[in-house]
Amino acid sequence: MRIHITSLGCPRNWVDTEQMLTFLLKDGHKLIGEEEKADVLLINTCGFLKESRKEAIETIEELLQRKRSDAKVIVTGCMVQNHKEEIEKRFKGKIHFYLGSGDIDQILKAIHSKEKGEYISKRCSFINMSVPRVIATPSHFAYVKIAEGCSKNCSYCIIPKIKGPLKSRSSEHIIREIETLLSDGVKEIILVAQDLADFGKDRKEEKALCTLLEEILAIKKDFWLRLLYVYPDDMPKDLINIMSKDSRVCRYIDMPIQHVSDKILRKMKRKTSKEKIIHTIETLREKMPDISIRTSLIVGFPSETDADFQELVDFLKTYKLDHVGIFTYSREELSSSYDLEDQIPEDVKKKRAEILTKVQLDIAKEKNQKKLGKVVKAIVEGYHNESSYLALARSQKQAPEIDSQIIINDVSKIKKFGQFADVEITAAIDFDLIGQIKD
Repeated sequence: MRIHITSLGCPRNWVDTEQMLTFLLKDGHKLIGEEEKADVLLINTCGFLKESRKEAIETIEELLQRKRSDAKVIVTGCMVQNHKEEIEKRFKGKIHFYLGSGDIDQILKAIHSKEKGEYISKRCSFINMSVPRVIATPSHFAYVKIAEGCSKNCSYCIIPKIKGPLKSRSSEHIIREIETLLSDGVKEIILVAQDLADFGKDRKEEKALCTLLEEILAIKKDFWLRLLYVYPDDMPKDLINIMSKDSRVCRYIDMPIQHVSDKILRKMKRKTSKEKIIHTIETLREKMPDISIRTSLIVGFPSETDADFQELVDFLKTYKLDHVGIFTYSREELSSSYDLEDQIPEDVKKKRAEILTKVQLDIAKEKNQKKLGKVVKAIVEGYHNESSYLALARSQKQAPEIDSQIIINDVSKIKKFGQFADVEITAAIDFDLIGQIKD
């Protein structure tokens, strides 16, 4: 059968999509890009936030309109696990099969089923313990999921209810997978989990993440190793030391902060404080002065006062982080913060997000001006989506698909995409940089 796949949400979801693709290709099916020609349309959904579920519903609706009348639609993933009724209510029998987020290994059952149905077990997340996996990202980078689920229970987050408690992969399988990827020519390994620092804690292993990183870096090859995500709640000191000693570890860390008001952090049930967050940032910059720090911030959490918000603004202006994702608080029924008093009006949330976005844009412009004339090692990824006269590249300080990029304005010097090159930064436009390949 001809399969069209749409993957929504985070990189961990993308790994699940690649795993389903592996099962499908082994079974003799073919992946195609044209929805209208597909026998099966597969949508891997995200159910983390209202906006995520809205995107999933809109995507399903659009694909139902484009598909052949006899084509099957299969919906999988996080939204199915906890919000399947929203999909059923909206589409009333138009979905052929549902798979829970931990049941993607049943994809062939769904594909071959002649009757409509579902397979949604209590197994909330899927951890692949075998190595072969079809990589659907560009061939020069790959995500490696080292754990699923979460045991933190932050008050705003429903991940534990969607994905279940923390479950770590074995280091042996992770190393074997990375060795296979590097042998296949992958240049950048991106480790993903809800919080990488929690790796191994479900098995009561001490310093498991640091030990894993040392095993990965013992591989004698030229590659980048990127970390997504490490919370500031309990960042190991050894981790920072390991990062600083090997240049293959990207001078980059995605460290979700969410807020800096101690009052709000307590209500969020975060096991950190403003003082600890600042100490972690200062330690990272002391050990690695050139590190790029990415974070996510939530505005409009229940009871957030103007003073709490101003504290967040002042923090950002003072510590000038490199990449910041700004989100308005989403009131999720499954979260413990749903019933908190002093919910913030949507217009206030939106206004605060706009203010913080403007602050971060000014910071990005200031930082980019300091990069002019510098030469950086970058991966040249491919042509710009708007012109074949331009190309796109990323340095260690830019993660794929979420951060700004380097626009290459002379493609004549590019020998091959997906390879490392020295790039001189010549100009900047808002968040993005402009550069040229050095001879």
